[in-house]
Amino acid sequence: MRSIFAFLADVRRLAVPYFMGEDRWPGRALLAAVIFLELATVFLNVQFNEWNARFYNAVQEKNFPVFKNELLYFCGLAALFIATGVYQLYLQQWLRIRWRNWLTEKYLSRWLSGGTHYRMRTVGDPADNPDQRIAEDLELFTLRTLELSIGLLSAVVTLASFVVILWTLSDEAGVVLFGFRVPGYLIWVSLVYACVGTWITHLIGNVLAALNFQQQRLEADFRYHLVRIRENGEQIALLAGEDVERAELGTRFAKLVANFRAIMTATKRLTWFTSGYGQVSIVFPYVVVSPAYFAGTIQLGILFQTASAFNEVQKAFSFFVRAYTVLAEYRSVIQRLTGFETAIVGAHTLQAESALHRNERSDRVLSLNGVLLWLPNHEPVVAADGIAVAAGDSALVMGPTGSGKSTLFRAIAGIWPFGTGTIGLPHGARLFVLPQRPYLPFGRLDEALAYPDPVDRFSADDLRAALAAVGLPQLESRLADEAIWPHVLSQGEQQRLSLARALLAKPDILLLDEATSAIDEEGEATLYRLLAERLPNATLVSIGHRSTLQAFHKKRLELVAEPDGVRHLEPAVV
Repeated sequence: MRSIFAFLADVRRLAVPYFMGEDRWPGRALLAAVIFLELATVFLNVQFNEWNARFYNAVQEKNFPVFKNELLYFCGLAALFIATGVYQLYLQQWLRIRWRNWLTEKYLSRWLSGGTHYRMRTVGDPADNPDQRIAEDLELFTLRTLELSIGLLSAVVTLASFVVILWTLSDEAGVVLFGFRVPGYLIWVSLVYACVGTWITHLIGNVLAALNFQQQRLEADFRYHLVRIRENGEQIALLAGEDVERAELGTRFAKLVANFRAIMTATKRLTWFTSGYGQVSIVFPYVVVSPAYFAGTIQLGILFQTASAFNEVQKAFSFFVRAYTVLAEYRSVIQRLTGFETAIVGAHTLQAESALHRNERSDRVLSLNGVLLWLPNHEPVVAADGIAVAAGDSALVMGPTGSGKSTLFRAIAGIWPFGTGTIGLPHGARLFVLPQRPYLPFGRLDEALAYPDPVDRFSADDLRAALAAVGLPQLESRLADEAIWPHVLSQGEQQRLSLARALLAKPDILLLDEATSAIDEEGEATLYRLLAERLPNATLVSIGHRSTLQAFHKKRLELVAEPDGVRHLEPAVV
């Protein structure tokens, strides 16, 4: 019972904010329209039920005028029923897409705000495959929430509408058990029938929620590995690693297949029962009511009306039997979205509670004071104290591979929360980090060059000039071309493009994390002279292993191993 209340609380927490947010009035209006049309559908079903009695009584009595009138009346009801169904589906889809749009914007903004997506990964993100959460689970959430809530509303309203009819018809049937007349006999029979069916359905199908949850995770993992192979196709081909990748894909797919077979088995068992339950439901009302008809207590029309009303009542009682498979899927969707939200909150909390502070300075100095950085497992890696690099100054950070240089840059950039101390930055300073392997979004080249700024911030002449300055004049004519640029450009060309971004952005602080490692020494020297010329007032800090880089930096900072096992950043005059 507690898990049911927790599940309902999660549904409420995920669903209610949309109807209280900025899009609440259109959302509420569409929801009200969908509910109204559902109530209209129930009303029409009541009219069909009453029509059954009149129509079949006319058939039994061979009353052709009444028969003809009832056919015309049926045509009118059917037209209304069709129109109601069409517009209910249309408005429900309209509500779904508005709701999904609102949720997607909300989740994207939270996931992509302030490096949250990165921090979620550093702590072993429990919400695996965030792309699936946002792309698939939000769509399923809106679909299933509306489908189940409207279905439940329909069941409740149908029950309230037909219980009165069935109670009256039960009295007309005059059922007597053990010498006693049973008021509302047909209602109690339908209730017992539905309760037994619901209980057996739960016993058979309760494993489906966990299996569906696992299946979605395995599907996403398999798809992610396929994407990774596509993105790194050149490296895999050069190393002839296709057999290894195929074996890994085979292992992942085998797990997927094994879980799906478990779903097949559980679904087969559930379908055996629910299909049988549904078939029995067709004739069960007639079995219950027919004795009264054959005894002459009721007419043929009342028999059909009673059977129809009984069927509607037992369908309402059996809502969870019919919706059990969907509920199992819905429960797994709620679990995945709840886990995703928990991971986002955890990443925000991690940053908010971090003892590593970033302070604004009134002067134009980048400073590190009392800084100690550690890994997510609390293993200390880098310490820095009393380090300062002024505007227009430059420093080269050197140290062994894996000593924590990139971690230090992440902390300065504000995305690494694991540490203590104070990082001082000039007030309002724009910081730009150029990694060893630049990120190039798919699409137009001019957009990739301007990233992360909007392309319309720069003129076409500015973009072409930046490409020419960094040694990429051959790309000037391709600014409007669309391509998967990481697959088109060499590593050296990608790094040159990244440096062109820096020339366009004109940052106050520029951090280069081996940003020229794929460029020859002569080209590297040319590019560093270009940075010094075009960005004379910027604070420039580089990570590199080449000794030739020392000539382009005024300071050298070395990571020195101390007895405490931590690498300490110490200044040395070049």
